Formats: sequence, structure tokens, C-alpha cells
Amino acid sequence: MAVGRLNAETAAVSGRVRRTVALLRRRGYALTPRRLGEICIGGAVSEAEVRWAVAASPGLAVADGLVVEIEALAEADRIRRRAEGHPDQAAPYLDLTLRFVRGLVAAAPFIRSVSIAGSLASGGFRQSDDVDLNLIVDDGHRHIAYVVVNFLGVLHALRHRGKPVDDLTRRPLAPRLMTANLILERSQCHPLRRQDEDMAFELLMSEPVYGLDAIGELLDANPALLEHFPQLAERAAPRLVATPRRAFRALYPAWLDGPARLLGQAAWRYMQWTRRARPEALARVAHVRSTMRPYTLFDGP
Repeated sequence: MAVGRLNAETAAVSGRVRRTVALLRRRGYALTPRRLGEICIGGAVSEAEVRWAVAASPGLAVADGLVVEIEALAEADRIRRRAEGHPDQAAPYLDLTLRFVRGLVAAAPFIRSVSIAGSLASGGFRQSDDVDLNLIVDDGHRHIAYVVVNFLGVLHALRHRGKPVDDLTRRPLAPRLMTANLILERSQCHPLRRQDEDMAFELLMSEPVYGLDAIGELLDANPALLEHFPQLAERAAPRLVATPRRAFRALYPAWLDGPARLLGQAAWRYMQWTRRARPEALARVAHVRSTMRPYTLFDGP
């Protein structure tokens, strides 16, 4: 019985490791055995258990120090180089982001929580990347939040015209620097329509920098997220910004969300139009948005 139970446990760990590697590949990156063990689906496992799972799984391998699927071996070197450059390239952008968040929450009192997401939070950030932000906002303020983030983001980016760009961060006036990746209204969080492992992973790999209480409320209202990643309950938030003096809420009545939606949608369509000659950029945008549904903005015809 003891041997059978041990075999069942090791097989379960192996399955969790494979699922985690597959999830990471969908997001476009890979991790070292130690780091993979820390964020493994279902809870942390040791580096030794990860290496055992790789050895027992014909579809997995360790390449360039990263655990990858055999089909992704060619991607390992690129991912490793991005990860190695992350500390130096990310450091100045973390400072920029914290200053931006302080200004954002001061100007927009309807914002309950801000987290850094994307490559700046998870690793592999390059100077040509933009900074992704996840927000929780008051009900009736999703589109207002989108417009405010982008308006302040353009003003902020005008001071950083020398920033390197790629097909996603190139803009006519200034580089795309601060971006609203995911905007949730409070009622959408209680509960979330999506409580799958991909949504749980999005929350796990983002770093809260404002409104930690709102994140705690979200987790309390969605216990299934902790079943996927119990690590969410222990996540640290070392870069929380202090609550600044905030603007009056009366400046942002909920009826403004309708006009803000029209304005935001027009801006979104314009940016998509500017990428019309770059199909790879359009495909990347479509893929990222597909991972956020049903919470994406402007999905209508």
C-alpha cells in the first residue's frame, strides 16, 4: 500500500509539472527547475521533484537551464537570454512604473487595486516591451479607467520618446509604455466568471503595488483560484505604494463610462489600423486578448 501510494503521489507531481510547463509555454516563456517548482500548479514542489518529473516525462527536457516541452527546444536559448537580461533592463522601468501608479491612483479615485503584470512582473522584460497593469475598479468605471490610463500613459510616454520600440509599442506620437492589460470591475470579481488555472496564473504572476485589500477580497470570493495555485495566499507585495491624496470621486460619475467606451473604442480601432501592415503584431494582440476573455474591452463588432 505504501509503495502504491508513493507511486500515485509521484505520478501526480509529474502531471502537475507537465501542466505547468504547458501553461508557461502558452504564455511564451519557461523557467528553471527551481523556479518551476515554486510556482507549480497545485502547490510548490522541490527542484528534485521537478527534475524527476522531467526525467520520467518523454515530452519534457531541460535545455539552457530551463524546463521546456520537447517541441519548444528551439525557443529555450531565446527565453534564457531574455531572462538573463531582465534584472538590468527591468530595474529602471520598475521605478518609472511605481511613479506612474502613484500618479494614476491619485488622479483616479475609483481605482481599487493596481498590479504589475506581463514580462515586467514575471521576468524576461526588454526595454522595447511595454508595462502591463492589471486594475480592479469601482463598478461602472471600466472604460473610464481605460481612458484615464491611456491618457496619462501618453503624457508619461512623451517624456520617454527615446524608449526602444517594437511592432507593439510603436505609436505615432510617443512609444507605448504604460498599458491596461486587464481591467475588472469590483462586481466582476465577486465571483469571477473565470476561475481556471490560466486566470489563477495571471494573478499569481502579477505583482500588487496598490490596493492589496482588494486583491484579498478577490481571493476570498474565488477560493477555486487557490486550488489551482495555493501560492496565491502567500504572495509577497514588497513594492506597495503609499496611498496618495486622491481626486474627488465626483469628477468621475458613472454616466461617463458610456462616452469613455466610445472614445476608448475609437482609440483602440485606430491603433489596430496603424498595425494593419504588421500581421505578426496583430496576431500577438489577438493572442493576448484571447487569454483575457471574457474580460477584454471592445470585443464587439
